[in-house]
Amino acid sequence: MAALRPQTSAKFFHIVILSMIAANISMSFSATAHVIRPAGHSRKLGSLIEEPEVVLTYHNGPLLTSKPGSLDVHLIWYGKFTPAQRSIVGDFLQSLSLRAEGAESKKPSVSAWWNTTHKYNKSAKASLSSAITTTASNSIAMLGKQVVEQGYFLGNSLKRADIAALVEAAIKSGALPLLENNAVYLVLTSEDVTVEGFCMSSCGFHGSLDLLSNQKPTKSRMMGKKEKHQQLLPYAWVGNSASQCPGQCAWPFHQPIYGPQTPPLVAPNGDMGIDGMIINIATVLAGAVTNPFNTGYFQGDAAAPLEAVSACPGIYGRGAYPGFPGELLVDETSGASYNAHGLDGRKFLVPAMWDPATNSCKTVVV
Repeated sequence: MAALRPQTSAKFFHIVILSMIAANISMSFSATAHVIRPAGHSRKLGSLIEEPEVVLTYHNGPLLTSKPGSLDVHLIWYGKFTPAQRSIVGDFLQSLSLRAEGAESKKPSVSAWWNTTHKYNKSAKASLSSAITTTASNSIAMLGKQVVEQGYFLGNSLKRADIAALVEAAIKSGALPLLENNAVYLVLTSEDVTVEGFCMSSCGFHGSLDLLSNQKPTKSRMMGKKEKHQQLLPYAWVGNSASQCPGQCAWPFHQPIYGPQTPPLVAPNGDMGIDGMIINIATVLAGAVTNPFNTGYFQGDAAAPLEAVSACPGIYGRGAYPGFPGELLVDETSGASYNAHGLDGRKFLVPAMWDPATNSCKTVVV
């Protein structure tokens, strides 16, 4: 499972800590790591750092954004979240499918950021041989069904396997649907819940779950081909780091745990933990749709891949360098920093995403 790495100090994208960046690591389920660079380097010093070339390679597998229709993001809220916190996340997910040209939309938008994932479909189609058929259609990301689990029935200290168990239980109970369309099952844990590896090696991850082993062969809509004894369901997890490790998993809305303690940015929705989660949710969702089964787009070893967002660590606006997130928009009233408009006047900070059309990290604020 490639993990969403907390912002430790690392120069390379692995668990090794080398130079004020955190890195990616992949665990057993296939997930993406999100790297957040801490604040602290001067612009002059940052300009001397030569970044490694980033080129994500397509490995001929299915992409979740290539199916026509909806891409449902089903939510499992584990632990205590306030209605206001759930509203922020829900509005972000609904913002993924807003049309940039809509009458009520503002630019730059969350939907414009998400539309970069659709470029992966075009690039994948060009990469495949003529013997393999692909669709040019793009699925539309939608907020799916939600399960609120405030009873901590697995306790408040979870193993990584428990995340998959939560998804399995919700599906088998009928609380969440089983693959009505393309879908990602997203588990969110509250700030009083610890998860194995959280803060030490990850801020979130995505993977896939086999719920249909021991079933007879079926044609999987997800995989686009006959699967003999399995149908893999993409899922992801992100935790609220507000009281556990905000300096690692909620930067730049909290001072970094390492390096010079420069002032944190003001969170656009007034909740440092949730606004930090939005960045990490964006990261794991982008990885889940462009590399759902470790056969999509990534760079490096499949066991520890750099994916759509984790390949662009710590970049949120133009001129970003380690310790500086880039030039962002600032709300005149609240002083909050953001780079994308969303549903009903919401503002969000979304990370840069690797653009296959330009082979570079793309930000919504240019």
